[in-house]
Amino acid sequence: MSPRLCYALFMLLALVVFLTVRWVLPKPPGLAALPWRKRAALGVSAFVGGTFGAKLPFVLSGSDGVLSTTAWLSDGKTIVAGLAGAYLGVELAKRVLGIRVKTGDTFALPLALALTVGRWGCFFNGCCYGVETTLPWGVWFRVEGRLVKCHPTQVYESLFHLTMAGVLWVLMRCDLLRDRRLKVYLIGYGVYRFATEFIRPEPAWWLGLTFYQWAALVLSLALAGQWWYGQRGRRPTRPSTRLTGRRASAGCRTDFQSVRP
Repeated sequence: MSPRLCYALFMLLALVVFLTVRWVLPKPPGLAALPWRKRAALGVSAFVGGTFGAKLPFVLSGSDGVLSTTAWLSDGKTIVAGLAGAYLGVELAKRVLGIRVKTGDTFALPLALALTVGRWGCFFNGCCYGVETTLPWGVWFRVEGRLVKCHPTQVYESLFHLTMAGVLWVLMRCDLLRDRRLKVYLIGYGVYRFATEFIRPEPAWWLGLTFYQWAALVLSLALAGQWWYGQRGRRPTRPSTRLTGRRASAGCRTDFQSVRP
């Protein structure tokens, strides 16, 4: 099987994983109450925004021009800009359609599992590898016509997304950080990508950092700022009755019994 065909099959499998997991996961009541057309519009907006964002850096840096069909259909995509584009696409669609329901949690786990699968397509295609290494788990890739033992950064990233999928699953089971799980995932990826760019063969863009490091930094800081701004308007609620805690035996749930004075 050719590397390009293998890459295409893994990308298709990643899409199937994303759609299946998102369909299986329970929907928040507010989202479930939306007409199917609006829910479909959110999914299409995420796809279009992610595709546009993933290609935009390569188109802008290329010599064919923004309006060139060749530039948009050629190889080259970046996950950092793709995730940012998908996030912005959904937020824009929600504003246009007047949707106030929080939707991020429904994208977080499916996205993490899809990227876990998709990165193996990059691995078998022989792209997105790291710098040369002598470590025993280094993998031989063809670099400029010669075989070089490099960091398998595609595998590293796949393991990162799989780990984050586990974290997101625990947050869901324990009902923690509701409406903030997608931000947790994307901020975590921004930090991860910033760190691992030091073992990728990317040229410095500005102040000694690569373009992708700056993109990851902007993504993480923007989401952290949005999180902080959203928390400002939230006021802690005081219980009207005294509660005595009694741990439930199943999962992370906590059962409370109300006690009258």
